Amino acid sequence: MLTIIGLGLSDEKDITVRGLEAIKKADKVYLDRYTSQLANATITGLEKFYGKKVIPAGRNLVENEPEQTILKDAKSGDVAFLVVGDPMSATTHVDLRLRADKLKIPVRIISNTSILTAVGVVGLDLYKYGRTSTIPFGHQNINSPYEVLQQNLKSNLHTLFLLDLDPPNNRFMAFNEGIQYLLERRLPKKQLVIGCCQVGSEQQVLIAGEAEKLVKTSFNKFPQCLIVPAKMHFMEEEIVKRWLR
Repeated sequence: MLTIIGLGLSDEKDITVRGLEAIKKADKVYLDRYTSQLANATITGLEKFYGKKVIPAGRNLVENEPEQTILKDAKSGDVAFLVVGDPMSATTHVDLRLRADKLKIPVRIISNTSILTAVGVVGLDLYKYGRTSTIPFGHQNINSPYEVLQQNLKSNLHTLFLLDLDPPNNRFMAFNEGIQYLLERRLPKKQLVIGCCQVGSEQQVLIAGEAEKLVKTSFNKFPQCLIVPAKMHFMEEEIVKRWLR
């Protein structure tokens, strides 16, 4: 069996009871090191807390070689595949499940907190978010994230931007880099934006302000994301005032 387990966003203690039980019963435990990273955890810390050896799984192993590794092991034993956030939020993990289905490997999903819901801590109505987009590294000739923003704003919907990251190489995009990308594509300098660092952890930072001001602000806390609000309800405005700088 293949059990895809959400870890939450902060550290090893964010695991659910069901997830922890599945890890302890597993013959092998893999950790997705490609799509995201826990805010405050190391593989050593995970291994100590879970009582299991954790095998790091990079992009090539997860996307190109699962039949020779993860799924091969799941054919003959129980495999726990650990995912930061919620298991099925990324197409990478949907693809892994489909591959397991083709090999007739039973799959179980154990959910957890995702950044898509954890941003509710900012105070903006989750029902009023439009399409989510990712701002990638090397975005000089990429306009689709800004186009998504324009479409959302036309419908009076908030926009969540996920920011690119490369955990194996300790490379993470900061929210001020995301703001700079949007400003270069004619985002109004006075536009209210909200930068978020390590959402879901006790060390999280939420900061709101005009784009031209926050582009000069940075925090060495990762992962980060960026929110551009549309027109806000008075209750949303009241809560967002807490994060103004």
